[in-house]
Amino acid sequence: MTMSDDPFAQAAQHTGAKTSGIEALQLPSDLQVAACMRDWLSRTTRADRADPDPSAAPALDTRLFAKLIAARDARNELALLGLQAHEWRALLARHFAGYFGHATMPALPQAISPSEHASFMRALHSLLIANASTAVHVDDARCLATIIVHACLRPDHLWRDLGLAGRDEVTWMLTRYFPALVALNVENLRWKKFLAAQCALSLGLPPGPAPGCPGCEDYGYCFASRT
Repeated sequence: MTMSDDPFAQAAQHTGAKTSGIEALQLPSDLQVAACMRDWLSRTTRADRADPDPSAAPALDTRLFAKLIAARDARNELALLGLQAHEWRALLARHFAGYFGHATMPALPQAISPSEHASFMRALHSLLIANASTAVHVDDARCLATIIVHACLRPDHLWRDLGLAGRDEVTWMLTRYFPALVALNVENLRWKKFLAAQCALSLGLPPGPAPGCPGCEDYGYCFASRT
């Protein structure tokens, strides 16, 4: 097998992710979101360095966060990320220095955290962090865990709730940040269903849907016994 000249494909081979998942980290098809992601990428920390290497892991992580943020920022929904103000500022300092500390830095509205789902949110966040890769920045893993947890509160497939391109992209993201959990998905379950099941098992409970699952168009398919 030959090594691709595409730096994103090389990263895919190194992480074990599908190349299509890396390619999906390019600009979204939605023009509004794509423009927003492009703007975020113009503020990246690596852009200020003398010799930025696009094949380096930090560049991939920055592209991931740019896409996650743009999906919400384009629609004035930054609160849906679930991040606290100090986490937001630190995330911008790590990846988007062109915004950090500037008057144009996007304000982060107060995170929306429904109290009725507090136990689920704490448990899933703890589960993700307990399985975080040592190859990624611990604070990036914490931020991503928070974003994923809040996405599980919304009524659609996880990739849509995150603003990503599809399952392959979610698989790449989870493989990079939480590989031990990915290895447990031997039944190839949909990611939101799988994460909810693992969360329940961590609490000694039978597997069940995530809080957002009942509103999904495929709820009857994923949880036929409950409909």
